Amino acid sequence: MAAKEQDHRFTIANREALIGVTLAVVNFVWWFAFAYGLGSKPPEEYSYVFGLPAWFFYSCVVGFILMAALVFFVVRFLFVEVSFEEERSGNQS
Repeated sequence: MAAKEQDHRFTIANREALIGVTLAVVNFVWWFAFAYGLGSKPPEEYSYVFGLPAWFFYSCVVGFILMAALVFFVVRFLFVEVSFEEERSGNQS
């Protein structure tokens, strides 16, 4: 017996899921690095950007804008539309 060939939609879904997990990890690393990297000083030593502490501005504001742009790019250029309809092969009645 020949092994049943895997549906191509699962391959696409797995690839897109890995891209999504990668984006989530990048978002967390960005946030963590700026929040704890710049925010580990005493509050008296904070620098400010637009009235916000620099650690908050870079981790939350810039991080959100960056991630929104990355998600837009990924969905627009890397994700593909996949039909949910069952593909039928051969002549079936």
